[in-house]
Amino acid sequence: MIARKVLILLSAMSFSTVASAQERPIFDAHIHYSHDAVLAVPPEQAVQILRDAGVRKALVSSSDDNGTQLLKAAAPDIIVPALRPYRRRGEVGTWMHDQSVITYLETNLAQNHYEAIGEFHAFGDDIKTPVIQRLIALARERNLLLHHHGDRAALDLIFASWPNARVLWAHSGFTNPASVVDALDTYPRLWADLAYRSDMTTSRNGVDPAWLMAFEAHPDRFMVGSDTFAPERWYYIGPHAEYSRNWLDQLPDGIADNIAFTNAERMLTTK
Repeated sequence: MIARKVLILLSAMSFSTVASAQERPIFDAHIHYSHDAVLAVPPEQAVQILRDAGVRKALVSSSDDNGTQLLKAAAPDIIVPALRPYRRRGEVGTWMHDQSVITYLETNLAQNHYEAIGEFHAFGDDIKTPVIQRLIALARERNLLLHHHGDRAALDLIFASWPNARVLWAHSGFTNPASVVDALDTYPRLWADLAYRSDMTTSRNGVDPAWLMAFEAHPDRFMVGSDTFAPERWYYIGPHAEYSRNWLDQLPDGIADNIAFTNAERMLTTK
């Protein structure tokens, strides 16, 4: 339901999808290019969509990993590759109980370069399963970012397993801003991906005061993301980038630039 509301919101906005040189660049920290998207939006077209939107960098994962590798080959200057543990969409709720995922991760990590593992879905005690514990161990061996979609209980268990982890909390905006701030206060190596924000469908281009307070409390820890979870979402990358620029324009320039691109760049270089 929330995703549908976001689609309606974005489709209702009459933004230009072509970014001019004067527009604030975007680091889109939540993009998928899965097997069905590859068929619907060929790599050259996908890259052009990113460039036209003024997306300077994009953290990309896919189910399976072939899409990520195709995009990276087509635009190595833009694509920041992440390894997702899913081979098909239907594995989202079962992957943490499938031992073959470990082999899949180990094989791909041995063959390709990645900056992150994820986006992966895990809630609460899912983190205790042997598959996820091995995923965390693999990330630790290579000092890779963990792009995690889940709840606070799972976050706590990730940091209990690896206190020095770097974690990007996918869709943290589903949570109320005070709770996000509490998590950021607790974990200095946690960042917040705003692929959705709780006031998006009510504030239009503005920013709810509670979110503004969160951004002011942690100006170095938030970033934007479009979440192309389905092939048709690729056609919202341009409108989403413009929507992001519009609400970022309501913030002080330093905070706006941080959220637009600088925070994601710093996150990736933090070791």
